[in-house]
Amino acid sequence: MSEGQHNSLATNASLGAGDSLWQACIDQLAQELPEQQFNTWIKPLVAQVTDDFSKVTIFVANRFKLDWVRAQYASRIASLLEKLYGQSVHLELALALREPSARSYSTPASVEMGPALEPAEIGDDAANLAFKNRLNTALTFETLVEGTANRMARAAAMHVSGVPGHLYNPLFIYGGVGLGKTHLMHAVGNKLLADRPGSKVLYIHAEQFVSDVVKAYQRKTFDEFKERYHSLDLLLIDDVQFFANKDRTQEEFFNAFEALLAKKSHIVMTSDTYPKGLTDIHERLVSRFDSGLTVAIEPPELEMRVAILINKARAESAEMPEEVAFFVAKNVRSNVRELEGALRKILAYSRFNQKEISIQLAREALRDLLSIQNRQISVENIQKTVADYYKIKVADMYSKKRPASIARPRQIAMYLAKELTQKSLPEIGELFGGRDHTTVLHAVRKIGGERQQMTELNQQLHVLEQTLKG
Repeated sequence: MSEGQHNSLATNASLGAGDSLWQACIDQLAQELPEQQFNTWIKPLVAQVTDDFSKVTIFVANRFKLDWVRAQYASRIASLLEKLYGQSVHLELALALREPSARSYSTPASVEMGPALEPAEIGDDAANLAFKNRLNTALTFETLVEGTANRMARAAAMHVSGVPGHLYNPLFIYGGVGLGKTHLMHAVGNKLLADRPGSKVLYIHAEQFVSDVVKAYQRKTFDEFKERYHSLDLLLIDDVQFFANKDRTQEEFFNAFEALLAKKSHIVMTSDTYPKGLTDIHERLVSRFDSGLTVAIEPPELEMRVAILINKARAESAEMPEEVAFFVAKNVRSNVRELEGALRKILAYSRFNQKEISIQLAREALRDLLSIQNRQISVENIQKTVADYYKIKVADMYSKKRPASIARPRQIAMYLAKELTQKSLPEIGELFGGRDHTTVLHAVRKIGGERQQMTELNQQLHVLEQTLKG
């Protein structure tokens, strides 16, 4: 952190110095982590920072979450705090049994994973078994920007929220990271509860379901487990690809799935690929996933990205001029999460430096991102560019469809991915719907050979390469 930024943290009166340090840490984690992980584990955390910045205490809702945050995220949080502040910071984790008091005070200490501040034994987890829907009330249909990229998925989700348990059951939404799949699921839950307040709704990430299955086996509490999951009116489960290779979890999810469908409850799921593209998932479970309606969410088009930036800036009580939104949208193209990360950087840069938002300020705030972007080309960007050029859907890049109008552009995208990125053949295959590396190798050799002989193909590839390299 520069001296100017450090001074800004130390003197920011509107947020409070400690709040600014913690917010800067949160903003960085939001850019690094998948959306569902950030929303589940990081966003609910409450931090208490001493006035001299020497100590940060993070309060976690329960013992399970405390252990998980300590194991998975504490090391990264500690290093971020030290980097942002520029000096050693002592990090501690504590159970939030009550509302944390105002700032505490302590003497400076080095960065370490301090022991969890767990006051007296809290008895069993009874207090934590009270039903919680885990919904983010800010994620609604009203706050979701609609565009051609998500219109079909949004329409299906709206239908489910209005008439659950009937058509489109289950609803399976798939697409790349950061495209708004999680937002849509929360919107379904929030709309249903607004219309039918007594409904039993649960949003959960697949990792949490896995954890619940493990705990049920360890504690022999399957009656409670089944009561929780089999009694729902609406189950919203994120990233079901995480069930891969977890046989017991898949068995329990299959049982829950059948129980919910039998009582005409609704199930909405998300994944990074379409049902038949899932690997290491039992066939009978895949067939259940594919038995309702499967819809894709595409990367947002330019106009949609502009609208997202302007709307999210307003939600942060800031006005982003349209020309700035267009500048950012043209340079950040892959997903909504990257757009949000870019917006956070711009707003923070504007506030820290007390400057109006302009294209020049955006260029300065995003200089690292723009520099990296100029040096690196992502497979996702290649897929989007090739899909646009040949007028097919991005989802076709990782689907199993084989007509020439789709297979040919897919092979071209694989060829460009090998030529323009550092990804290995297996990594490229994984990003094209879990295909084997031999499929990628065949595409690379085929397109590479034909390029030498076909003038028209060579010209098309040249245009695509120039477009990708900017």
